[in-house]
Amino acid sequence: MFRRREPVPFAFIAEADRFRSNVTPPPRERTSARERAGRWLIGLTVVAGLVGSVLLGMPALSPDQTPAHESQASQNR
Repeated sequence: MFRRREPVPFAFIAEADRFRSNVTPPPRERTSARERAGRWLIGLTVVAGLVGSVLLGMPALSPDQTPAHESQASQNR
C-alpha cells in the first residue's frame, strides 16, 4: 500500500470539524403552487398504484377454498 510521506497533524483535523464559513447561502426559493400541485399529484399517483396493486394481488394471495380444476389422473384412480 502507499504511505503518506507527510503525516497530517491531528490539530488540523480537529479544526476542520469546527470550521464555520462566513458565507451565507442564498435564501431558498418558495415553491410555486404549480410545483406543489405537481408533487401532490405524483404522490397521489404512486399511492394509487400501490393500493391498486395490492387490491389486484389479493385474490392471488388468498388460499383456495375448493379446487377449481381436477385433473383426469386424480379421477381415474
